[in-house]
Amino acid sequence: MKQTVLTVKENRALAKSVYIMTLGGDTGANKPGQFVEIKLDGLYLRRPISVCDCENGYLTIIYKVVGSGTEQMTGLKEGDRLDVLTCLGNGYDLAAAGDRPLLIGGGVGVPPMYLLAKELIKQGKEVSVILGFNTRDEVFFEDEFASLGCSVTVTTADGSYGVRGFVTDALPDNASYFYACGPKPMLRALSERTDIPGEFSLEERMGCGFGACMGCSVMTKSGAKRVCKDGPVFKKEELIW
Repeated sequence: MKQTVLTVKENRALAKSVYIMTLGGDTGANKPGQFVEIKLDGLYLRRPISVCDCENGYLTIIYKVVGSGTEQMTGLKEGDRLDVLTCLGNGYDLAAAGDRPLLIGGGVGVPPMYLLAKELIKQGKEVSVILGFNTRDEVFFEDEFASLGCSVTVTTADGSYGVRGFVTDALPDNASYFYACGPKPMLRALSERTDIPGEFSLEERMGCGFGACMGCSVMTKSGAKRVCKDGPVFKKEELIW
């Protein structure tokens, strides 16, 4: 964990109710799957946001407006300074990827897949990505993944863009390993529908973000684990659905 002050370089709408923000400063060496906690004026609890990209002193996050905290974030402008905890959580195990890793993101579970894809591409992996959304106007980052060299499939629940249905309707047959982040029903369905090993990044309400309050604990096969400290990434075989 690293506490730092970062400066807003960009903050703009990306898709329906979804924004992208770039922060500059001493970001720390965030790994794929880790997250940050942002302190906002007037709010007691920090807001946990997954890391989309981190390179050359710039940190990129993508967030969805779901409450007062994220609504306040939309008003941040270039030059504003934020108190941020970075390098939180355990991140994905890149060494387990095999030759043909599959990355699966649902909604705001898409952003952490981007930094992961970048690192796996650097290792010479043949990366496939499935991005799941409810409808066409929620789709984002399809072109960005393709620009990295990934094979990209987009699904929408209403069929307005890409493959009609859910991410489980677009699973390939030849993946060596998978990494997934998204809502719990999506992760549960993936656990039931996949016969290859993989990892899930869980989304839970977090009080502190670094393991002190125990508020984000989930039960695993080896007992209670804190999503913020022991996770947010867990091996498929660890989880109890």
